[in-house]
Amino acid sequence: MPVDSMPVDGNLTAELGAFDAEAVLAEKLDRGELTLEITPGKIAAVCAHLKTACGFERLSGVTAVDRYPSEPRFEAVYHLHSVSRNERVRLKCRLRGDSAEIDSVTLVWRSANWYEREVFDLFGIHFRNHPDLRRIMLPDDWQGHPLRKDYPVRGYK
Repeated sequence: MPVDSMPVDGNLTAELGAFDAEAVLAEKLDRGELTLEITPGKIAAVCAHLKTACGFERLSGVTAVDRYPSEPRFEAVYHLHSVSRNERVRLKCRLRGDSAEIDSVTLVWRSANWYEREVFDLFGIHFRNHPDLRRIMLPDDWQGHPLRKDYPVRGYK
């Protein structure tokens, strides 16, 4: 399907299904906003496909959610934007607390660099193949990740 006619709805899910049948685990359309749950091991390939074939040329943010004490504990959340069509899609990947890691999308969008560093710094999620994964907000000797729900309110003593 040409990029100009790719709408954000079930057709995008069908497009991703044709690209990789195991990539999309679930979809939710709520108030005109599409959220797709993506298999964590396929996030980089899905993002590359969405950028090149579907016209989502802008990564507007990467964040995370800590669902402690539930498992899978974390959700890595990616907000994508098609500037040419002014359409958005949200991608979520669920990650286990004991192995909170996922592939970096910095090879798809260079802007992912600092977003992923912030998520690493505050939540402790590791981004494999990231070119410079180190703390970005807190000192290098800081212990723990303060946006985790099990982080002590007053910090470690």
